[in-house]
Amino acid sequence: MIDKSLLTILVCPQCKGTLEYDEKASELICRHDRLAYPIRDDIPVMLIDEARRLEDP
Repeated sequence: MIDKSLLTILVCPQCKGTLEYDEKASELICRHDRLAYPIRDDIPVMLIDEARRLEDP
């Protein structure tokens, strides 16, 4: 579980846009860049190289 106050200050490292928390997948999602940043051991991994590319709908 990610602290809600942390979510208010975290931004996508690529576009600096807002992130959505997907608790089920344990990821932070950037809809603009279509990237999903993993959360490991309750720590967001905010590295572009570690992000998963979201598939087109």
